[in-house]
Formats: sequence, C-alpha cells, structure tokens
Amino acid sequence: MSLPERSSQDADLGVLTGLRSGKRSFYPAYVRSAERLERTVEALDGISRALVRTAEGPRALVEAVVRTAAEHLQARWLLLAVADGALRAARPRFLLYADDVLIDNETRMPAEVREHLVVLRSRPWEAGTPDRGRDWVRAPMTLDDEPVGGIAAVPGPGVEVADTDLAILRVLANQAAVALHHTFLFHAATTLRGRAEELSEAAERQARDLAARSAELAETQARLLDVLQRQALDDERRRIARELHDSVSQYVLSAGMTVEVCRAELEALGGPAADIAERLVGAKDLNRQAVERLRAAIYALQHTSQEPTGPLPVMLEHLSTVHLTTDLDVRVQVTGTPVPLPPEAEQSVLRMTGEALFNSATHGKAGRARVRLRYLSEALVLTVSDDGCGDPAQLRRALRLSRATDLAGRHRGLANMVARAEQLGGRLSIRRSGMGGVLLRVDIPLPANHSQEAVDDH
Repeated sequence: MSLPERSSQDADLGVLTGLRSGKRSFYPAYVRSAERLERTVEALDGISRALVRTAEGPRALVEAVVRTAAEHLQARWLLLAVADGALRAARPRFLLYADDVLIDNETRMPAEVREHLVVLRSRPWEAGTPDRGRDWVRAPMTLDDEPVGGIAAVPGPGVEVADTDLAILRVLANQAAVALHHTFLFHAATTLRGRAEELSEAAERQARDLAARSAELAETQARLLDVLQRQALDDERRRIARELHDSVSQYVLSAGMTVEVCRAELEALGGPAADIAERLVGAKDLNRQAVERLRAAIYALQHTSQEPTGPLPVMLEHLSTVHLTTDLDVRVQVTGTPVPLPPEAEQSVLRMTGEALFNSATHGKAGRARVRLRYLSEALVLTVSDDGCGDPAQLRRALRLSRATDLAGRHRGLANMVARAEQLGGRLSIRRSGMGGVLLRVDIPLPANHSQEAVDDH
C-alpha cells in the first residue's frame, strides 16, 4: 500500500472513531455515536463477507457492496458506477439499487439517477468534493489514489448523513474497486495459468495483496470495537467524576459546615460543652481531608486513557491548583533540562507531591509551600517545603513507628511516599525548611540511557 493511500485510510478511520464526549448532552451524543459505530461495524462486516466471494465473480461482489451501502443509509436509491476508461475489464460498469431491485439497464433509470451516472462516469473526481446536494450524497471510488468512479445515493427519510457515513461509503467503494480489479486478475490467471510463468507470479502477488487488504479490513473492525469500548470506559469515568463533584462532595461540605456551626455554638456555651466542641475539631479535620481526597479522586477520574498528561512540570503546576484548598499559596520552580520519565514514575512523583502538599495544608497549617523540581545529570530531585508548624524530628519518629507498628493507619501518607520513592530506586528525607516548616526531599535516579547521553554530550 502506498503512503498516500495509507494516509487517506487513516484519515477515514479518524472520522469513523471520533466521539465528542465533552458536551453536556453526553449521553444522547454517546448513544448516537454508539449506534453509528454499530452500523459501521455491520457495514464493514458485510463487505468483508462479500470480499471472500471472489469465486462467484465480480457481479456478486458489486451487488453485495451496493446492498450493504444502501442498507447503511436506508437509501431510497443508491448507484455505484465505474468511470469511463477506468478498470476496463470490470463488469458490471454500473449498478443501481432502488425499491429492493438491482438495475444495470440505463434505460430503466430515473432521470435524476442518470444525472449522477454522467458525473461518476465522466467526472469521477467531483464525487470527492465536500459539496452535497439537498437530498443526495456522493462518495469517490479510488484505486492507488486515482478516482475510478464513485457512489451516489439519496438517503432515506430521517437519516442524517454524518462524516462517519461518508467515510463508510468511501471504504466500501474503495474495497469494491480493489476487489473488481483483483477479481479480474485472479480469474484471468486461473484460466490462463498454463500460458506463462510470469502471468502466474503476477496472479499470486495479486492474491496475496487481496488477502492482505481483507486482513486490514478485519483489523479495522477490531480497532473500531476497541475504540468503542475505551470510549465507554472513559465516559463512565467522567460520569462518576461528575457525580462525585455535584453530589457527594457537596454533601461532605455541608456536613463539615454543620460540624463547624455546632462546634462554635458548643464552644460559646462553655463548661462540658466546650470539651465536646474540642472533640469536634477532629471531626472538622477529618471532613476537610475527605473533601481533599474527593478532589484528588475527581482529578484522577477526569484524566481518561486517551488524554495526554503532558510533561511532568506542567502536571505539577496543574496539581498545585487542583488538589489543594485555596488558602495554601503554592509556587512551582523547575531547574535543569526536563527528562521524560516512564508514565508510572511520573504518576508516582505527582502522588508524592500531592501527599506532601496535603500534609502541609492539613497537618502543618501552612500558608505557603514551594515545590522545586531539579533535573541533574543523573538524578531527579523533588523538594516540597512549607512555613507550617510541623516538626521534622517528630515526623521522622512517627514515620519509623508507622512503618513498623502503625496498625491504626496514622501517618500512612508518609509511609506510602517512602514506599513510592524506594520503588523508583530513590529515597525520601525529612528536615527543617528554610521557610520555618518542614522540607520533604525525594531523590530519584534518572534512566541509565539518559545518563549515558549526558556523558556523550560532554
């Protein structure tokens, strides 16, 4: 297959599998897209079954293409025609499907159909223009990027023709052209195989090419189904994210506000009520943590399998605004030349950064935090520092206790950060920040191939 032909097919596949799920009308749009993809798969399945009927001759194959295309559009009529001078041995040269009848006699054609027949015969390139009639559509039929005919049709009542449907018509028409061409050569080789060894070799090449194209068609079907499944999963993730944002998070926020109001009233009463109010402070903190965890979950769910995550510095900037409350001022600084890391490594760095910032805001009561990402020749250094009230020595002791005997789950965030750093071959350290609070530092070795490239550059 030539490169232009492959590019054209890839463009058609992009149209066939495109789903716009970011609209508010996601569910109706998804249903329509799913129905269209189902019709697409049925159409491709129909032509793949037709392509293996070469023994029945080209007419049976053309009839199968015409019927499949007409059923896809629920067409009032549909015409497939080969251009004058193209595919000279192809028979039939045209075929009309109307009222469940196949017609190959020009005198029996309605006048409106004959007008399209003239265009497809004499000016086949016009079938490839984006212009559509008020009630008709055309699609080109090409072979090696050369127009050799086309399809014209009047869709049935209520059928809205999308770019997906035009792409299906192009696929059907192009496969018909290839099949007509190769079917003729195959039968010629079969009847004349005793004439010359050279003709026999050409027939074998054409048969292999036809088998390869049939395999490509089957692969296209599998890719379409795979895209549909991935899209359904991504759409479900977005739906869950919206549910968490619009309902669950609002309930949690309301519960937190209620706790705070009750705490303030009990504190004002004094006496035993003040002791109860003090205990509610813990409930308020737990509620705030729940809100932050919900925001993190919503952020993760909104990143689908098809969305690019972007470079690590960009994701850190996004993290600093999505994962945290607005009362923590976060600044991100990147030095050195960014080096791409494996996706799982970048996700681990993001998770560690998010956990550190969460601790700064929730436990350290910090007002400012600084995230520094330094790309060195052999290592990546991440530091998160704040101006909070955390005690590095106490955190180190708590971390040792947590990793050894913390059955209640306290300080599991720090323990998880240490585990993530060790999985990447690095280490985590805790010390006093120059801002007065806590500084967490993670050193991660860069991939060996990067280190070698740095040596070669020097």
